[in-house]
Amino acid sequence: MHENEISQIVFDSGLKIHRNLGPGLLESAYEECLFYELSKTGLLIEKQKAMPLVYENVRLDIGYRLDLMVERKVIIDVKSCESLNDVHLAQVLTYLKLSGCRLGLLINFNTKLFKNGYKRILNGDVAL
Repeated sequence: MHENEISQIVFDSGLKIHRNLGPGLLESAYEECLFYELSKTGLLIEKQKAMPLVYENVRLDIGYRLDLMVERKVIIDVKSCESLNDVHLAQVLTYLKLSGCRLGLLINFNTKLFKNGYKRILNGDVAL
């Protein structure tokens, strides 16, 4: 399955959750709900996946964890904050680099309209 197809499934699942629960819950609640919804699709979903840092060919397990990874192709970083900022974007870009994935989705559920909290982030100059 292509990253764009996965992205659409994630968007639809997130929208369903947002319509049912609205903004204001903890990040962990949205993450669990999104994991549940995506699991129902039959896609491979990994939750709280450890992501090591490799430095000079040495694997360093320093505690990086991806919220969700779909089909080993798309990273999802779930937020529930007042607004997204540059550090959130940098975090997803780092996860993309460490994982080798091409697409990251930064989702802030604490918005009035779900689409305003949904951001697609590409790894480098890869066009999808």
